[in-house]
Amino acid sequence: MTVKQIMTELESKGSDSIKKILLQHGVREPLFGVKISDMKPIQKKVKKDYQLAKDLYATGNADAMYLAGLIADDEKMTKADLQSWVEEATSNNICDYTVPWVAAGSPHGHELALKWIDSKKEHIAAAGWATLSGLVALLPDTELNIPELKALLGRVVKDIHSAPNRVRYNMNVFVISLGGYVIPLSADAIAAAKKFGPVTVTMEGTACKVPAATDYIQKIIDRGSLGKKKKTVKC
Repeated sequence: MTVKQIMTELESKGSDSIKKILLQHGVREPLFGVKISDMKPIQKKVKKDYQLAKDLYATGNADAMYLAGLIADDEKMTKADLQSWVEEATSNNICDYTVPWVAAGSPHGHELALKWIDSKKEHIAAAGWATLSGLVALLPDTELNIPELKALLGRVVKDIHSAPNRVRYNMNVFVISLGGYVIPLSADAIAAAKKFGPVTVTMEGTACKVPAATDYIQKIIDRGSLGKKKKTVKC
C-alpha cells in the first residue's frame, strides 16, 4: 500500500465523535479520528515496512503517526529516525505510546531513553520514561541494568511531584512497570510508590484516572503475573 492509499482509507474511517474524544485526550490536529481497531486491518495487510512507516509519520497526521508505529520495523530504526520522531511527538498518544514502543523495540532504546528523560521538553522527557517502561516489560531481567534502574527509581521518588504533567504520569507508569516486570526490584518499586504517594495529573478534562502504583503492582502480584514479560508492547 502507498501513503496516499492509506491516508484515503484512514480518512474514510474517521469519525467526528472519535476525533472529539482523541482531542480531549491530548491528541493534536491534524487527525481524522480513527479507532485503533480500524487501523488493525491495514496493519495486518502491511505487517512491517520501515520506509512506509517513516513516510506515514512524516505526514504529521496523528492517525497516520499512530499507524506508523504499529507497522514500523523497530530493528531498522536508526537513532536519527527515532530522534526525529520524538521531536515531532507532541500528541499525548504519540509521545506516550507510539515513539516509546518503537524505541523500546529498537537497538537504541536504552541509550535514547536515558537521553530523553533529561530533556527540558515535556513530551520528549515523557517519551523517555515511557521507553524505559517498555524496555523493562520486554527484556529479561538478566539483560537489565538493575543498579541503574534502582537509581532511576530514586530519581522518581525525588522528582515526581515537581515534574511536568506528562512526565509525572510516565514516571508513575515506570514505577508500576518495575514493580510488575522486574522481580529483583518489585519490592523497591512498592516502597518507592508508598514514599511518593498519590500522583495527581491533569487528564485533559477527561474521566481518566492515574493508577495508584502500589495497588496496580499488588494486582499484578495477586494474579500471578509478576515478572511475566511481554513479546511486544504495541497494541
